[in-house]
Amino acid sequence: MKTCAIVGINWGDEGKGRMVDLITADYDVVIRYQGGGNAGHTVVNDYGKFALHLLPSGVFHSGVVNILGNGVALDAENLWREIEDVREKGVLITPENLKISDRASLLLPWHRRLDALEEARLGDKQYGSTKQGIAPFYSDKYQKKTILAGELFYPEVLRAHLADLLEWKNLTLTGVYGAAPCSMDELTAWITDFGEKIRPFICDTGKYLRAASAAGKNLLFEAQLGALRDLDYGIYPYTTSSNAIAAYAPVGSGLPSAKLDEVIGVVKAYSTCVGEGPFVCELFGNAADRLREAGGEYGAKTGRPRRVGPLDLVATRYGVQTQGATAIALTKLDVLSYLDEIPVCTQYEIHGEHTDRFPFPAALGMAKPVTQTLPGWACDISGVRRWADLPAAARRYVEYTEEAIGCHIRYVSVGPERDAIIMR
Repeated sequence: MKTCAIVGINWGDEGKGRMVDLITADYDVVIRYQGGGNAGHTVVNDYGKFALHLLPSGVFHSGVVNILGNGVALDAENLWREIEDVREKGVLITPENLKISDRASLLLPWHRRLDALEEARLGDKQYGSTKQGIAPFYSDKYQKKTILAGELFYPEVLRAHLADLLEWKNLTLTGVYGAAPCSMDELTAWITDFGEKIRPFICDTGKYLRAASAAGKNLLFEAQLGALRDLDYGIYPYTTSSNAIAAYAPVGSGLPSAKLDEVIGVVKAYSTCVGEGPFVCELFGNAADRLREAGGEYGAKTGRPRRVGPLDLVATRYGVQTQGATAIALTKLDVLSYLDEIPVCTQYEIHGEHTDRFPFPAALGMAKPVTQTLPGWACDISGVRRWADLPAAARRYVEYTEEAIGCHIRYVSVGPERDAIIMR
């Protein structure tokens, strides 16, 4: 048996989905272990182009079992719509290849309402939420005020539990925000519709994973977002509300006894960021517009233009350390082909002093980027499949990055397609 986690090193949107889709051929089970439908994993393969939000990126491989673990924010409504969309494009989704942990908590309609209400209350101090209900959901989970997916098999218990939560939640909706209350009829209709649709997929995934582990099956853990959005180690409070780091994979997957053999960290060849918060290396104006258009940098979930900048070696080195990465996949190298010179953020300047260290969140707003430029290659590399065939300047860019972040770059992606990859 071998185990591997594929994780984001930076702010998310690094290309984890395309790497899971590529590597899944060597694994038997793919597990999403945290997060919800608030971000998208873009995958391009023989079926077409997909932006997956909750479905594990291994669903396109025949014979692979995909699991949504107990650490996931289970939005039954959006998950069902995603299943239907993927099925319409010829991908088989059944309870045999998709299993949902009975210990995953349900993200209910009031979580999305509360998310939008709080962002509106914050005004110009908002966190940049996608308004998918993630923060209210995880807040409720840690207050022990959520519905477990397995409760769908116990309707009497479920109804009594919903009634208790409804009374409590309406105090917040009406008293804090002055919003309309939720009704039991509304909740029951939602549960009857979407809860019943996903119920065939719900099972004891912990039992399944223990059996798979005992049988020597290979397990691949898929993270959402990146190290800098991790609740404990990211740019707090502009983070997600769960732990996106590899160390959480065993806990959130349903197999807490698992030990990771490998952690593949995904890094984009330049920097992007969706949402609010400090982004030291950010570009503006024409330079930003050109890079954004060259990379198609718009959020897979929201369509929002991503903030862009040069590769940030300070943040990336920190992300590598936080994730405990054993190898790196560098994605979208081909996007930089239009540049004659490529800027790289090598250090931060804080109060006139240069530092290689990623600062405490409160100090990030004071940091300024220190950049240098590397020679560009100014030619299309999207058709290259061998390391030796890359232009010398492109190889130097990869080698320079590898040395600076202290982790071997094993994969170099030169396009979104499954085969547009160079192995080192």
